[in-house]
Amino acid sequence: MEFRPLRAFVEVVRQGGFSQAAKTVFATQSTVSKAVKQLEDEIGVPLLDRIGHRSVLTAAGEVVYRRGVKLLADRDDLLAELDEIRGLKRGSLRLGLPPVGSSSLFAPLFAVFRQRYPGIEVKLVEHGSAQLEESLREGEIDFAGALLPTSEEFDWEMVRREPLIALLPSNHNLVGRRSVSLTDLKDTPFILFESGFALHRLILDACRRANFEPNVVARSSQIDFMIELVGAGLGVAFLPRMIAAQRRNAAVRHVLLEGPETEWVMAMVWRRGAYLSEASRAWLELVREATSRNDIPESTAP
Repeated sequence: MEFRPLRAFVEVVRQGGFSQAAKTVFATQSTVSKAVKQLEDEIGVPLLDRIGHRSVLTAAGEVVYRRGVKLLADRDDLLAELDEIRGLKRGSLRLGLPPVGSSSLFAPLFAVFRQRYPGIEVKLVEHGSAQLEESLREGEIDFAGALLPTSEEFDWEMVRREPLIALLPSNHNLVGRRSVSLTDLKDTPFILFESGFALHRLILDACRRANFEPNVVARSSQIDFMIELVGAGLGVAFLPRMIAAQRRNAAVRHVLLEGPETEWVMAMVWRRGAYLSEASRAWLELVREATSRNDIPESTAP
């Protein structure tokens, strides 16, 4: 059913005739009459009983009028909501963020986004990269924070590139060096993130390229706990420089990890070819704006 004939019919009933209805819908009386006739033809029964210059609702006309008023009101509400969404006064943004680095990189952006678009609801999901990528594939989230390289099924916008830092016990024999390689550390036990974290995969893949399997003595999702394990002399852990710089421990020393393939490169990723809502486009534009102006906080030296 088209809405224009329905609106013409409703206004004929409301205004008490075709002439007044025509003024209300800014059309000629003939146009309104044709619209009502079109609606009657579509439904297959008369809606108005025309008696002289008066028109009286038939039984079918009463039903169509009652339902039509609600349909037109719902349509107006729908269009109003869509206008608000297009104007970023309403809507939602579903973000998946990894535990490592999100507070430093994205918390400042949240504050700006909320200030600009207070009507947009931001729904946050926090998981390791593997689970976030699966949620992205299934359409459960609009964006995910992920380390590069990522799957070819995703588009991405780079957010931050950081070298990795080896966190060593203060009495380790490599503490005095400016930098170390993974090969230098192959005899040291490794303390890694859980397997669902991209940083776990990054370290293991780099070790395999260096032709050794590390002795992994602990896995955790808790950065502070991992640092405490290093301080207790259990082994070496790895963090992006910006994260390591925020967590100093007297029993732990920071040494730069050599090698471009061990860089931590955080990106905002989304499904290639996916529809991006107005809220999603606004978030992506904010990310690009912040990175182009270097508004993402810089880290300090190790």
